[in-house]
Amino acid sequence: MKHSFRFIGPVILLALPFIFNVSLLYGGEFEKAKEGRILSFPQDHGKHPSFETEWWYFTGNLTSGDRKWGTQLTFFRRSLFDKNAKGSSSWSVRDLYPGHFAITDISGGKFFHSEIISREGPGLAEAASDHLSVRIKDWRASMDGGAITLRAVDGPYEIDLSLTPEKPIILHGDNGFSVKGNDPNQASYYYSFTRLKAEGALVFNGSRYEVTGSMWMDHEFGSSILNQDQVGWDWFSLQFDNGSELMAFYLRRSDGTHEKPFATFVDQSGKPTHLSGSSVMIQASGSWVSPRTKAKYPSEWTIEIPEKKLRIVVTPAIKDQELSNLKSTQTSYWEGAVLANGIVNAEPVHGTGYVELTGYSKSMGGQL
Repeated sequence: MKHSFRFIGPVILLALPFIFNVSLLYGGEFEKAKEGRILSFPQDHGKHPSFETEWWYFTGNLTSGDRKWGTQLTFFRRSLFDKNAKGSSSWSVRDLYPGHFAITDISGGKFFHSEIISREGPGLAEAASDHLSVRIKDWRASMDGGAITLRAVDGPYEIDLSLTPEKPIILHGDNGFSVKGNDPNQASYYYSFTRLKAEGALVFNGSRYEVTGSMWMDHEFGSSILNQDQVGWDWFSLQFDNGSELMAFYLRRSDGTHEKPFATFVDQSGKPTHLSGSSVMIQASGSWVSPRTKAKYPSEWTIEIPEKKLRIVVTPAIKDQELSNLKSTQTSYWEGAVLANGIVNAEPVHGTGYVELTGYSKSMGGQL
C-alpha cells in the first residue's frame, strides 16, 4: 500500500464541502435532479454548475503480457454555493475539484493510491461545460472525436491511456434519471460507457508497461444522494467475457439494512435492461478489516437476477484496495479491481470489474 497527496489552493477551503453543506452558509439552493430531463451529448459530458456534486469516474482492468492491473481515475466537482459571487473573476472560489488516482498491481499484490484537490482557476482545475474535458493540474480526461484520453501522474506512478467506446452510452434508471432512495428528491442523472477498449502505458513504481484492456466510465451529477440515516453505498461494475455488462447499486442505512437495489444489465448488442427491487438480489459475505482505518468491509458478494438467469460471485483481486485517510474528500473508502464468475443466461461466464464500498469507516450520511 502506498499513498500520496497533493494540495493546490487555499488551505482553509480544504475540507469544507465534504464535511457539511456549505451552501447553507450562502443561503442558496442547488438544482435537484427531476424526472423528464433529456440528456444530450456531447453537451452532458461537460460540467453542470447548477448541481452541487458531480463526478467523472474511470475504472478498469488492464494487462501487460502475463501481468494484470486495475486502475481508477476520478474527477470530482463540488460547489461551495449555487451561484457565482457578485463581481466574480476567474480566480473567484466557487467550485473545488478533488481527484483520486489508483493502480492495483494484481500480479504483485500491491496497491498505490494518490489524491489531489484544487480550487477552480487558471492553470489549476477546470471542466468544460459542453463536452468532456476535465482537468486537475496535470491529471486530465478529455474526449476528441470518439476517443477519450486519460492521463494522471504522481512521481513513479502514471497512466496514459486512450479509450474507445465499444458500445453506446447507457442511461441508467429512467432515461438517465436515477432514483437512489425512497425520497423523490434523492436522485441524480447517471450514465455510463460500460465497455471502453483501452490502450496505452502504465508506470508502477518507476517501471513502464504497455497495456491493453477494458475500462468503464461513469458520469453522475446531482444535489441530494444520501440522507442523514444512510451511511454509504455498495456499487458494482462488471464486464463479462460473453460481451455483456452489469451495473448494480444499493444504499446502506445506519441500522444495517439497505435500500432496494437497482441494476442495469447490458447485453452483447448494447441493449440495456433496468431492474430494481426484488428482481435484484445482492448478498455480501466474508470480511476484510483495514489495518489503517479499522473499517470492516465485505470481501465477497453473490449477485442474482433471475430474469437474466444470472448468478455471479464477485471477489476482490487483492484484499487491500482501500483509499484511506483522504485529505481531499475527508473520507476513506474501498474501491478495487474484482473477479466475477458464474452464469449469465444460464451459460458460464468469467469477468472482471470494480467494486466501490463507501461509509464503512465513517458515515457519509447527509454529506452528498
